[in-house]
Amino acid sequence: MQTDSSLTNQLLIAMPGMLDPNFSTTVTLICEHNDEGALGIIINRPTTLKLGGLFEQLAVSDPDPGAAGRPVLAGGPVGIERGFVLHGPEHSYENTLAVSDDIRLTLSRDIIDALAAGAGPHRTLVALGYAGWEAGQLEEEMLATSWLNVPATPEIVFDIPFADRWDSAARSLGIDIAVMSPDAGHA
Repeated sequence: MQTDSSLTNQLLIAMPGMLDPNFSTTVTLICEHNDEGALGIIINRPTTLKLGGLFEQLAVSDPDPGAAGRPVLAGGPVGIERGFVLHGPEHSYENTLAVSDDIRLTLSRDIIDALAAGAGPHRTLVALGYAGWEAGQLEEEMLATSWLNVPATPEIVFDIPFADRWDSAARSLGIDIAVMSPDAGHA
């Protein structure tokens, strides 16, 4: 059940003072936020693993070379053995959650097989792991000014280079996050 104060389809921009190394300088897409907690995927932390390595681990034969060279992201510190695929709305899969009209999150193997076959969605972001918050935890962090938030756009999620996403997301609020004090918001 989504509440009126839901942060679903918002990008959380880690404030410069974020001490947790799992989230320092990250941008996290909140995919689901309700009374039970929240689930998000960090969208700016590529790993050294390429999709080809993931295909190999999953015993996918003869994967599409274009797909195989794409990076896999560190989606968050929870469930790092689980894969998550953010993608556009043009395809439907077994276990897909609509984050917005433009962004979907799929947790089922069928999308990986489609990507390997070169038949998956045009815009995708594959991540291992997720960021999770228990009921009320994210709300407390928002009140403590650990995060800025801005509505997600497919451009920030899929198109902007990973290294520029933190700054670009903040700039969409009119903020130059690079010059903000790490102590901003704390009295």
